[in-house]
Amino acid sequence: MVRVFFFCLISTFLLSTQGTLTLTPNESIQGNKTMVSSAGTFEAGFFKFGNSQGQYFCIWYKNISPKTIVWVANRDAPVKNSTPFFTLTEEGVPVIRDASGSVLWFSNSSRNSKKPVMQLLDSGNLVVQDGDSTKDLLWESFDYPGDTFLAGMKLRTNFVSGPFRFLTSWRNAEDPGFGEFSYHIDAHGFPQLVTTKGELLFSRGGSWIGNVFSGVSWRRMLRLVNFSLEINDKEVIYQYKTLEAETITRLVINPSGFVQRLLWSGGSRGWEILSTRPMDQCEYYAFCDVNSLCNVTNSPKICTCLEGFVPKFYEKWSSLNWSGGCVRRVNLSCDGDRFRKYTGMKLPDTSFSWYNESLSLEKCENLCLKNCSCTAYANIDASGRGCLLWFGDITDLSRHTDQGQDIYIRLEASELGIFISYIIIFWNLNMFLLLLSS
Repeated sequence: MVRVFFFCLISTFLLSTQGTLTLTPNESIQGNKTMVSSAGTFEAGFFKFGNSQGQYFCIWYKNISPKTIVWVANRDAPVKNSTPFFTLTEEGVPVIRDASGSVLWFSNSSRNSKKPVMQLLDSGNLVVQDGDSTKDLLWESFDYPGDTFLAGMKLRTNFVSGPFRFLTSWRNAEDPGFGEFSYHIDAHGFPQLVTTKGELLFSRGGSWIGNVFSGVSWRRMLRLVNFSLEINDKEVIYQYKTLEAETITRLVINPSGFVQRLLWSGGSRGWEILSTRPMDQCEYYAFCDVNSLCNVTNSPKICTCLEGFVPKFYEKWSSLNWSGGCVRRVNLSCDGDRFRKYTGMKLPDTSFSWYNESLSLEKCENLCLKNCSCTAYANIDASGRGCLLWFGDITDLSRHTDQGQDIYIRLEASELGIFISYIIIFWNLNMFLLLLSS
């Protein structure tokens, strides 16, 4: 081991100051030496954040200034008071050692190799391959996301074990250690995109609607990137690709839990913010609590109870305190119940939902009516495909900023009659005022 490390130490000084394209167990990266992707898009090497005394092995955009970090290897293990070396073991395991040869950080490969080679791809993915075969990857940094979601990276959530490839925020702008916010696909019920703070939901990107998640302001986004979601028997896989090769975009979750989509502007030589979430009060999870509708354009009274529901605590709601949400004015009888249609919605939390990709909307309604605990239904995507059912309280329903979807909320028959009566009265009043004005 000492002999191997000594050889790595000597070979370090043979690396070009412009960066090496590949790394083998006989070489290492140290000091200001770096690894560069073949087209010069990304660069990897050691970096210090702000006033930090620790050194981190990072990946950044080579030709973008100021330096934009997209991945950090030793997030919770900065190298202090020593000269770090990044290299590969003979088996293909990426490691960081100090000057004495002690291992300070490592990441296991999927299997051992007799001829491992490391390479930084132009996607920003740092990979270990077997020999010269780029198709036979032993390890890749994309399997260990940090706070940045790059094109081609996959966020995965297992139906049994939960999320295992997801973004986590930094502790702060100068500390890339694991923060308290996570960005992942929640696979309970119908898959949805969520940000959590510890174990608590912080905000939702919404459920998948065929080409994007429902909470995303998608009209401009879909002109730049193509999103995809794969749902199979074992897991959910989410990724995106840029429509144009020259487009440089990334998604970042910051230390405060805000998720931003950024686009590099060659003209202004800076990052343009395409979207930020949460961008208003309605995007904080369950801001209006349960069985309510959040509409930021109705400020300051942005929360209203759904039809057939009343505030649980009237005094609080009158003072714009939305805690407690809303409760049914009349309990469901499960006999003669009907549905109130809401249009242009960001669909509510799907954690406790059920879905079927082939059922028609009519069959979806009938299925909901037959189950007394079913409280709402909708198509699963914007094209009018499939069936999505909710059970129990309706949580985190809001008006969509772009187009939104239709959702049908269950009402007891007498409540629907009251609603229709209100419409008739309102229409008659308008007609009366119209006659007076004429």
